[in-house]
Amino acid sequence: MSNALHTAQLMNLTARKDLPMVAGLAVKFAVVVTQWDTRRKTRRALKDLEPHLLHDIGLDRLSAQAEAAKPFWQD
Repeated sequence: MSNALHTAQLMNLTARKDLPMVAGLAVKFAVVVTQWDTRRKTRRALKDLEPHLLHDIGLDRLSAQAEAAKPFWQD
C-alpha cells in the first residue's frame, strides 16, 4: 500500500465525529507524521531525478533543487 492511500484513510478517520477525543488526536497526529514522511521521501527522490524526468513532470533543475531543499514540515 502506498503512503497516499494511508493518508486518505487517515483523513477519512479525522472526519469522524464518533471517535473518542484521544483517538481523534492520535489520528490527527498520524496524518501529520504521514504527510511529513511522504514529503521527506518525495523531496529526496526529486533531487536525484535525471533532467529528462524533471522535464516530464514540468520542472527545471533549479525548481527541483529549491523544492528538495525545503524541510519536511514545510508545505
